[in-house]
Amino acid sequence: MNEVIHDFGIWSLLPPLVVVVTAIISKRSIEPLMIGSVVGYLMMDYKNFFGNTLNSLVRTIQDESLVWVILVCCLYGAIIHLMIQSGGAHAFGNYMLRYIKNRKSALLITWLMGIIIFVDDFLNALVVGSTMRKVTDSFNVPREKLAYIVNSTSAPVCVLIPISTWSIYIGKLIEDEQVVEKGQGFWGFVQTIPYNFYSWFAVFIVLAVIMGWIPDLGKMKLAEKRAKETGVLAPLGSGSLSQSATIDADIKKAKPTYFFIPLFVLIAATIATNIDALKGVTIAVIFTVVYYLYKKVLPYDKLFDGVVEGMKSMIFPLVILVMSYVLKNVGDEMGMTQYVIESLSNSVSKEYLATIVFVSLGLIAFATGSSWGIYAIAIPLVVPLAQVMGANIYLVLGAVVSSGILGAHACFYSDATILTATGTECDNIQHALTQLPYAIIASILAIICFLIFGFIL
Repeated sequence: MNEVIHDFGIWSLLPPLVVVVTAIISKRSIEPLMIGSVVGYLMMDYKNFFGNTLNSLVRTIQDESLVWVILVCCLYGAIIHLMIQSGGAHAFGNYMLRYIKNRKSALLITWLMGIIIFVDDFLNALVVGSTMRKVTDSFNVPREKLAYIVNSTSAPVCVLIPISTWSIYIGKLIEDEQVVEKGQGFWGFVQTIPYNFYSWFAVFIVLAVIMGWIPDLGKMKLAEKRAKETGVLAPLGSGSLSQSATIDADIKKAKPTYFFIPLFVLIAATIATNIDALKGVTIAVIFTVVYYLYKKVLPYDKLFDGVVEGMKSMIFPLVILVMSYVLKNVGDEMGMTQYVIESLSNSVSKEYLATIVFVSLGLIAFATGSSWGIYAIAIPLVVPLAQVMGANIYLVLGAVVSSGILGAHACFYSDATILTATGTECDNIQHALTQLPYAIIASILAIICFLIFGFIL
């Protein structure tokens, strides 16, 4: 976590605002992040702008958490590429099509797969998106809807089922603030689950959309119209996030087990290594190469070329993620999160604290694409505030967690959005815009619940 170097107060909100507005106008991903970061560093010290910007980029690339994300994403890209290259994903799609007879069931299976693969949101977004494309394409489902379902069952599910990378990270932060005794961070996190209102609503609003209880809204309605009238499933700009791989194996001999077994090993290895996604995917990639060699699915050279190609397919989304980390550094150095939290401390009663925390941090998370970074800054500030005010600590922590999920789910350039767009081969800006009305509905319902429970508890 960066230390606050400047105190810009309300002006610290300007760089992320510039990013959001520029992204909506330009419908681009990388350039708005660059522009917002430039605005921030010009505001902080225009005389040393170039030096400060380069130093920030160097610090960002050296950030241990970003290095971890890059390694995990590259290896996820590799194993998914191998599953496609082997014909396993294709065989899985054909297998599913034997039993899925209509559009609604295809979407329901996608939703259920998103819930089943709960150990890590990156794994969820890439695997569910890339494997269900063939199935949903067969029923003329626009990629925007597939992306919405996948994204809504990635990060939101990871904080509702406490065996995930998110639960370990947040539990450690809760433990560090002495909310629970040492070694009890997991149980501290579990007690926030009933109050993760945004996540609950995000997951079940998807089900309501699939069942037709909530209609297609805004740009989602236009995407459905495009798919129905023209047969074009992917919006413009989706090509840059394509993760397509050629099937080099004998397609007639490809089996669903070439998909299922590596996926099972990936999930099992991640859980067995104490929910360490990096160790889990490393074991899974090694296993998959050996397994495919043993089964003679692919020759040696094709396998290792596939590993490299899979890593290369992640370059564009990772560039976006690097720039989102730079923007997060700008916010940290300008004191944005601290400003928002401290502004609340003297003007909010305990009954409204959870609501205000969710709204304010949710807007920051939406504007910056940061979730875990916000948790690292906000939890040490919010916990003492809630204790002094006499607010229910787990309700307030639930609001903090929900705000980060809002950012991961709804932000145009968050890691969850980018990886969902990559897995589903859908432009991330169009994906974010089509799911935004549903994110707003989930946010409004969450606000109502935080208000009600703020008075009850």
